Amino acid sequence: MPHRFLLAAALALLFVSPLCAGKFNKSLSIGDAAPDWKGLPGVDGKEYSLADFRDKDCLVVVFTCNTCPYAQDYEQRLIELTKKFAADGKAVVVAINANKVKGDLFPDMQERAKEKGFNFPYLHDESQQVAKAYGATYTPEFVVLDKNRKVVYLGAMDDSTDSTKVTQDYVEDAVEAALRGEKAETTETPAVGCAVRYARPKRTRTKP
Repeated sequence: MPHRFLLAAALALLFVSPLCAGKFNKSLSIGDAAPDWKGLPGVDGKEYSLADFRDKDCLVVVFTCNTCPYAQDYEQRLIELTKKFAADGKAVVVAINANKVKGDLFPDMQERAKEKGFNFPYLHDESQQVAKAYGATYTPEFVVLDKNRKVVYLGAMDDSTDSTKVTQDYVEDAVEAALRGEKAETTETPAVGCAVRYARPKRTRTKP
């Protein structure tokens, strides 16, 4: 009897213990195929699809916006990361804004990109379907995709919102590991930032 009880307890723990993948992101897990997207307008006047980056061995998708203070804190870091990737051209950063509130609309995005000198594609997800498919809940929130467009990292860019206190660059580490064909030491962390401003579904009135 005691042996059977211990076995049952062990099996219960096995099935209820959370896995690292999908622990914080409720839509994607490590190893999942990246949800496809197409026709997202960029601040440069072009439309972008996931397939447009097929020549890149690694793709960093960041869900961000203009107005969130946390997202603003990471703008320069995104610029610097893009510069670093440009050295060998194997990886690229793509920023997506799904917010549809004042200060985050497409004209505001164009102004922000010009003001800050964004050197990466900055796209507007007006339908918010891409952000939902990727499980984005905060700005900024990062998803790293490998050459086969499988998810290899989910979460925050690094371990501190204060750039002077960063000790671990999760996104950069994940990219470097993916380019080597290896698994990153850290594959998922909780994103830190402002909540994505998803539109609330309209309530329909029913006749009594």
